[in-house]
Amino acid sequence: MTKKLSYPKDKINVLLLEGVHKDAVKLFENEGYNVTYQTSSMSEEELHDALKGTQIIGIRSKTDMTESIINNAPNLLCIGAFCIGTNQIDLNAASKNGVAVFNAPYSNTRSVVELAVAEMILLIRNLPDKIMAMHQSRWQKSAKYSHEFRGKKLGIVGYGNIGSQLSVLGEAMGLDVYYYDLEDKLPLGNATRTASMEELFKTVDIVSVHVDGRPANKGLIGKEELDWLHDGAIFLNLARGKVVDTDALRDAIDAKRILGAGIDVYPPRTQKQ
Repeated sequence: MTKKLSYPKDKINVLLLEGVHKDAVKLFENEGYNVTYQTSSMSEEELHDALKGTQIIGIRSKTDMTESIINNAPNLLCIGAFCIGTNQIDLNAASKNGVAVFNAPYSNTRSVVELAVAEMILLIRNLPDKIMAMHQSRWQKSAKYSHEFRGKKLGIVGYGNIGSQLSVLGEAMGLDVYYYDLEDKLPLGNATRTASMEELFKTVDIVSVHVDGRPANKGLIGKEELDWLHDGAIFLNLARGKVVDTDALRDAIDAKRILGAGIDVYPPRTQKQ
């Protein structure tokens, strides 16, 4: 077709992977596109074959759109990431090949924030241990290691969409909020920006990590950083598994320096288990 004409929708093939919401399928089909839907991701070899006649692909975080895949997909027009990050997509290769990339930066912001708050309350009141004891028919009336949520100091590493919303919700619930971010982000409400991550860790009772998956963030928090926390602190990682040294975190928990941890994501199984 010449560039003077719009590409007919019934000639555009859409590949949706990783079980993206079925509403996406309905929307594409209602507009007249040809849709192939799959609940799992694809390997690089599978993607090379699948993209030969595909113009649009929708993925989540498990599908790697590498330079090789994009370079060998001459019909590809658009990559849609049904998630916050785009680190699974080679953006330089997409740009060179004229492939548009879209993501959904606010798609699960509120969900992550609510999960973070829930985990903080559970851990600071020591509810997981109490619940486990009850399931073992043991009634522990003692309030040891159980504290009120209100009045604690919350430290947020990464003050983006999720971190800033957690800041607002945390303050509304009575927390004293501090944050650290490499970029100069304006505080919301009465949140206080710290000059370094060390200052943040040494100041707060609870740390919640909300950074992206860029390579520079791998191993961002290890033994040294965890040692900055005072005894009885709470630690949450709802960002990327590779950001935290889980061995160091486990050691800090075993030593009873960290009262509890909420881990929503894990690195590949390369560290000792």
